[in-house]
This record gives sequence, C-alpha cells and structure tokens, in this order.
Amino acid sequence: MKAIIATLVLLSGFHPSLRAADVAVPDRISAAAPGKEKGRVRSYLETGGERKLETVYKTTPEGVLHLDLYYPTPQPAGTCPVIIYTHGGGWAAGSKLGAGSGSFAVVFKKLLEQGFAVASVEYRLYKPNNEVAMRDCVIDAKDAVRYLARNSAALRLDPNRFFIFGDSAGGQIAQLLLLSSPESLAGAPELAGAAYRIVAGVSWYGPCDFEKTDLFNYDDRADFRDRFGARILRTDADAKEKLARYREMSPINYLSSRSAPLLMIQGDQDTTIPVKHAHYMKEKAVATRAPVEIVIVKNAGHNWRQVGAPITPTLDEIVQRMVDFFFSHLHPAK
Repeated sequence: MKAIIATLVLLSGFHPSLRAADVAVPDRISAAAPGKEKGRVRSYLETGGERKLETVYKTTPEGVLHLDLYYPTPQPAGTCPVIIYTHGGGWAAGSKLGAGSGSFAVVFKKLLEQGFAVASVEYRLYKPNNEVAMRDCVIDAKDAVRYLARNSAALRLDPNRFFIFGDSAGGQIAQLLLLSSPESLAGAPELAGAAYRIVAGVSWYGPCDFEKTDLFNYDDRADFRDRFGARILRTDADAKEKLARYREMSPINYLSSRSAPLLMIQGDQDTTIPVKHAHYMKEKAVATRAPVEIVIVKNAGHNWRQVGAPITPTLDEIVQRMVDFFFSHLHPAK
C-alpha cells in the first residue's frame, strides 16, 4: 500500500520549488469551489484576465466533467489558439486545478502572455472499485477537445490552432490526443464529428508504450512487474484483448510521417516513467520520419526532482524551451 501511495504522489505532477499562483477568487463557477487535495490547497490560475471556470463539457455515469478556460492577457480581438492541459496523477489522482500550482502556473502564465488561451481539463479517475479505465481517461480528455472545437465560435477559440500539454499520466494522454485522429476513441455521441486540428504537443515525463513493459523497468531488475496493467484492462482479459488494449493506449503506435510535432522532456533519473520512453519514442520517430524532439534532463527524477546534483537544463530553462516550442509552431518560420 505504501508503494502505491508513493507512486501516486510521484505522478501528481506538482513541483514545489516554484511559487504557486496566488489564491484566486473563482468566477463563473457552476460547481463547488476547490478545497484541499492530498494535504494542500489548490486553486484556479490567477491571470488578471477573463476566465470561464467549471464549464461542464460532458456528463458521464460517474458525474459531470468540467474544464477551466483562461484567456490570454492581453486578449486579442479575434479567436485564440489554445493550449489544452491534461494533468498527471497516474490516471488515478490529480486535478485540473494543478494548472494553478507551482511550475505549471509559471508555464501557463508565460503562454497566456504569448497569446495562447489555456484549457485545463478534468477527466474521470481510475479507482480499484469503479469501472473507469485508462481508456476512459483518454476519451474524456478527447471529448473536452471536441467540446472546445464544437463551441469554438462562442468561446472565441480557433479550432485549427489547438495545442496539447500533459505531465506524467497526462503526458501519455496528451501524446494520444496529439497523434490519434479526431474520430478515433469515440466518446459522447453529442460531441462526435467535431472538427479540430492539434498543431503540436509537449509531454513532460509521459510514457509512450505499455506493450514494451521493460521500458518501465528503470534498473533492469529481474523481478520487475507491470504496474499499470489493471488501469488499462480494468477486468480480466484474454491475451488477445490485453495486447489490443495495451497497443491502443500506447502513443508510439500512432506515429507516422504525418504526425504533428511532439516535444518529449524526460529526466534521466526518473524511476516512475524512465527515460527509456523518450529514447524509444525517438528511435521509432526516426524510423517513421515523425517529427519528435526529445530533451533529456540530467539529474532529474519524476516531477523534475533533483537527484544528486542540480538538474540540467534548469527548471526555468525547461519552461522556456516548452514555451518557445509552442510559439515556434504558432508562428512557424517562413
């Protein structure tokens, strides 16, 4: 049990070294205000600009799902490009309110200043006693994108300039949203057929392949066991179904020469999502001529935790590299 709790904490995606955003007064809220999560108070991203908080995008058997939409400052006269954020937490924890905490608040404020809107997405979470699997997490996030596309005119968003970012488990979700077609992984019928284009995406320490389980074996131990199988399968499955589910949830299987650009940033000392994932994704990208860039952060564990020596590049440099990547695809060189 202690090992499971430790894994979830590691996957939660919070970096304590940067100051969290100031506590915000929620506006346009249709649900209860945020409170404590895992011993700390989380709140919305404070921007000084327009926000549409707790917007319902979908109803599921487990309840309604929300997203928070933050507009750039200053806000342009026309439609906005938007960064869609999928939080970490092992598909079992975490919150869209992570966008207002620590290093994420720094990232998003920089992107808002560059003219991007930001949408932080809630999705259902796996629990041992419910029916939610990893596939549901991905479909929920994809339906949030579909909702934003279908309502883009009213929300003043450009559906042809969507971008995606996620950390840890959210990094896997972000990769799948970026690389899979809009029609795949169908969700709510009322959102089907929404047209959009995800221009580029960034994954922080997100896994790329579940079929190749040794990618999770950071020290190549002989007694390594698959940690995430239950979250992919939910119920007992035969070998054929298991293989199909693992492959469906592995972003690496969607790579092609027509893929949108992906930036993967991984720590070389990460024992939760080992750096093997970035190297393997790059290897497949070279073979398929897919536009994948990787940045390996030295001395970095999960969530950019320092291991033995200061991380290189620094957290500020990681943030700036990500902002520059998104901006370069918003305004590509001619």
